[in-house]
Amino acid sequence: MSTGSIKDKHQRIIVFLLFIILVLGSIVIGTLNKISTMEKPESVEETTIEVVEIEKVEPVGKIAIIIDDFGYRNDAVSDGFLELDAELTYAVIPGHEYSRFMSNRANKLGYEVIVHMPMESSVPGFGEEEYVIEEAMPSTEIERRMIKVLDHLPEAVGMNNHQGSKASASERVMNVMGLVLKDNNKYFLDSRTTVETKAESTMRSLGVLTGRRHVFLDNDPAEDLIHKQVKVLAAKAKENGVAVGIGHVKENTLNVLKNAIPDLKEQNFEFVFISEIVE
Repeated sequence: MSTGSIKDKHQRIIVFLLFIILVLGSIVIGTLNKISTMEKPESVEETTIEVVEIEKVEPVGKIAIIIDDFGYRNDAVSDGFLELDAELTYAVIPGHEYSRFMSNRANKLGYEVIVHMPMESSVPGFGEEEYVIEEAMPSTEIERRMIKVLDHLPEAVGMNNHQGSKASASERVMNVMGLVLKDNNKYFLDSRTTVETKAESTMRSLGVLTGRRHVFLDNDPAEDLIHKQVKVLAAKAKENGVAVGIGHVKENTLNVLKNAIPDLKEQNFEFVFISEIVE
């Protein structure tokens, strides 16, 4: 091969290599330019979230309802009361088949439990003989029975009277009961089964937290009349800020409360435990 041919071949190779270098260089430069000129994400402006404080609306009134006579039954009616969506207080009467069971169950479900204390009345009771407080009893026996019932129903945070128109009219009896309640940090709610009651005044003089019943819901068992009594209770709560109603473990009472409680909540009434309103 001639010297000229070899020279030409070398020149073509050099030109080809230069071409390859130029192409690769262009690719590299283009890539670098693309990276350097790539659009940067817009900076996120710092925003301030305004916290709006929601003003708490005061309730129209506070309603405290006690349902008496838990302990007599364990059935669909008592189950229904334990499914009501409200802060309700259940008064358990001692000495009956389901007294301990219902006290424990209501407490575990988040309701407030109190003792529904059997007290001597002109109407005889039954099944509570070992607990009932009688007007003529010695003070030591009243004290013994009070301690016994508090041991029997340890979930109870307070007490109201079952009947008791005779015993609750005795200042001596209420004084003995009050001293036991005070020693055990329990409150008393006067069911006011007689206008001659000394319960509330005596408890206050001893420094025991106490309150009183304003409305009986179901003395007449007809549903329409129970409903009227619930309206009376709501009206008293609106007028005075708080009202206490007492009902019983009865089917008609349950039926009325199932409907009345949601309606009253919508009207901005607040349901509270008795412990929240005694003073």
